[in-house]
Amino acid sequence: MNWIDIGALDDIPRRGARVVRTAEGCVAVFRTEADEVFALDDRCAHKGGQLSEGLVHGTRVTCPLHNWVYDLETGKVQGADRGEVATYSARIEEGRILLDPERLARRGAA
Repeated sequence: MNWIDIGALDDIPRRGARVVRTAEGCVAVFRTEADEVFALDDRCAHKGGQLSEGLVHGTRVTCPLHNWVYDLETGKVQGADRGEVATYSARIEEGRILLDPERLARRGAA
């Protein structure tokens, strides 16, 4: 499988995000303080806020609109609220961030 190179890890600040646009919508790619990368749909399940504009803390992101907290690994909302967003496989190779193209292609199939 040929993973999609979306840029250098250093292009995303620690505790920040970058948006990747696809035919089916936007994917937010997050970098944690520990240099881990995660990819999620960029729309909050609650009110559609852009998760890429949220606050990254540990392996979670807080939606900027109504403070829903999402686990970056699972895409599930933490705490009393209920909801989740799709996640996508991401990895770092030689300082580059790579996304799984098969998982991205399946995002519009449901």
